[in-house]
This record gives sequence, structure tokens and C-alpha cells, in this order.
Amino acid sequence: MTVRDQMGFEVTVTSAQRIISLVPSQTELLFDLGLADRISGVTQFCVHPEQARSKAIVGGTKNFRFDVIHRLQPDLIIGNKEENYEEGILALQKQYPVWMSDIGTRKDAIGMITGISKITATVEAGNAILQSIADEFNHLSLLPPLKTLYLIWKKPWMAAGQNTFIHAMLEEIGLVNALKEARYPELTDKIIQLLSPQLILLSSEPYPFREKHMAELQQCVPQAKICLVDGEMFSWYGSRLIKAPGYFNSLRHQLS
Repeated sequence: MTVRDQMGFEVTVTSAQRIISLVPSQTELLFDLGLADRISGVTQFCVHPEQARSKAIVGGTKNFRFDVIHRLQPDLIIGNKEENYEEGILALQKQYPVWMSDIGTRKDAIGMITGISKITATVEAGNAILQSIADEFNHLSLLPPLKTLYLIWKKPWMAAGQNTFIHAMLEEIGLVNALKEARYPELTDKIIQLLSPQLILLSSEPYPFREKHMAELQQCVPQAKICLVDGEMFSWYGSRLIKAPGYFNSLRHQLS
């Protein structure tokens, strides 16, 4: 089977019996598609489901262990434009079929799930996941349109800007991104004060924000409501999307 992935690469897959996943949220999807026995390797950050931890570790999302990958001899590698590094992906593409996703919105995520279920011959399971995602988002209750800053890192502060999946999720639940810049700009305390957010969300990943960081930011912007949030619900774009709307609905209680 020859298909075109979300980055426009042509990928020929003759078999998908030894799969390596280079992205945590897509690893979880593969398991939910019923492919546990066909997954050969995952990254050190692939922590869901628990069974993923028993698979061979092929490095991180941005530093692959090529020796392990070559030993596993995959017949399909699944990666992502943002989460993986170009040099490593280009090297892998010379030897293996590599299917790449490029996710900016929920529509892109749906396309990714559709594409992966097709090349792994799990279309029925994929359609069931897509239906569950659609059903759950139909029950999503919008939050008040608060001007929101979503922080992902400290020292320096970094936040999710426009053209990110996190931005798309903020919009989906009714929040307004305080940032006009694209991607993940670095911020100073002064810039955060000038942005004057009504709400600051501190993500659990990639930086593990804790309550002590809430107090630090409260001194910087005393007028803002500050909450710790589950970063996986805002940034994982695989089958975890089934759980996201219920989590987003629960935020209403946190914000009240």
C-alpha cells in the first residue's frame, strides 16, 4: 500500500507487523487500535498505556537510538513533524517506511487517526475511536471567554501561542489565547504583566508545574486566576481526545 502522509511524503507499507512509534499520544492510539502485539518500540516518554513501558525504548522524541531501531527492523515507523527532529526523521526515511503526522487542529488529529488506522488495517477500530471522540465533543460545555495564557515552561517562561494544537483546544473550549505570536514564544515577567491575562493555565507537561509556581505567578499578575491543568488533555491528539471533553467540562468547577 502506498499512501501520502500529513507532511506530503509518499509512504509504501507492505506490512505493519513491527511498528515503532516516536510520539507518546500516537503510541497510545496504536494500543487503542488493538495493535499491542505489533508494536516493537516506543520512546521513553510513551507512558500510556502501562503496557507501553514493556516495549523496547528507542530513545527520546528528539534523540533516537538508531542502534535499537536497526535491531528491531521496523516495517513501519510513525512520527510527528513537531515532536520529532527533522535530521533524525530524514535518516530513518532512507531505510524504513516512515508515516508522519502534522497536527494543528482537531480536524488534523481526526485525519491522523484515519490515516494510521488505514495503513495498519484497523479501520473498524479507528472509526469507533473517531465516533467516540465526536460523541464526547458534542457534550462539551464552553467556558467563559477568558483571556488565557497557557504556560508550558519555566526559566524562561514559555507559552503556547497561535498555530499550535494547544491553541486549537483553548479555542474549542471557549477560551481566548492571550498571545498573538505563533508557536511557543519566551516570555518575561514584564511581558506577562503587559498581557494582563484573566486566566493562567500551568501545564503538567513538558514542565511539571506545581503549586509553588502558582504563588510565584500570582505575585506577578495578582488579578489573574491561576490553575494547574493536565497537559495531556490539551496536547495529546490521539485517542486521549475521547477523555478531553469530560476533563474540560470539569474545569468549570476549578474556575468558579
